[in-house]
Amino acid sequence: MNPWIWAIAALVAAIAEIVVPGFYLIWLAAGAAIAALASFAFGLTLTGQLFLFAIASILSCIAGYFAYRRLDRLPADAAMLNQRGLEMVGTTGTVYEAIRNGRGKVNLGDSVWLAEGPDLDAGAAVVVTGLRGTVAVVAAR
Repeated sequence: MNPWIWAIAALVAAIAEIVVPGFYLIWLAAGAAIAALASFAFGLTLTGQLFLFAIASILSCIAGYFAYRRLDRLPADAAMLNQRGLEMVGTTGTVYEAIRNGRGKVNLGDSVWLAEGPDLDAGAAVVVTGLRGTVAVVAAR
């Protein structure tokens, strides 16, 4: 079989992986590319090409499994990727504008946030216990 067929098959599978993500076509494309290179270099018979394609595809799929598995292990802070405000929970700050009737403002880091919590005077130390939208829920420290 002509090695160019393997090269074209590898290219088609790689393009299909881009168009239809989520499948393991890229690893089959790698197997076809290896079969094409070996056919060009060593002039393998059809049986040798098919055997090499099968072995290379299996090995590349196994390598892909471990690569995807490693990518699936996200760092602990990645769970809050779209909820960056949750990183504030546990941080400390001071009351910027007295909290009266459960509402006020607190200074957290370099910014001032709306806050909910017990009545506290300006300058009192607070700790963030949660978030409600863009409002920090605080408690006396």
